[in-house]
Amino acid sequence: MDFALVYLVQRFFYRIFEFFHHWYIDGSRMVGRRFMDALTAADRSLALKITLRHFFEPLYKDYSVIGRILGVVFRTGRIMVGLAIYLLLAALFLTLYVAWLGIPFIILYYAARTF
Repeated sequence: MDFALVYLVQRFFYRIFEFFHHWYIDGSRMVGRRFMDALTAADRSLALKITLRHFFEPLYKDYSVIGRILGVVFRTGRIMVGLAIYLLLAALFLTLYVAWLGIPFIILYYAARTF
């Protein structure tokens, strides 16, 4: 009888530890992977790295003065929009991640408040 009680207490604490490990460690890795996937997908359409690489080249290989000036102007706008979208994605993921981290504590708080 003593052995069964010790085993049940051990399993109880083990399951609590495993829950928090799964929720915070494994979940954080998953959120990090999803964040990087979202940035990669955004970069496929925004092409910020390529835009920076070709910043001073004229648009559509128009080597006239107007083509060179408009190339820099349009690429500057594209970079600003791209950075704003990246910042928006990062803020969205950070907000969701912080809310997700707080869910167990919120549940424990409301459970303790009812008693």
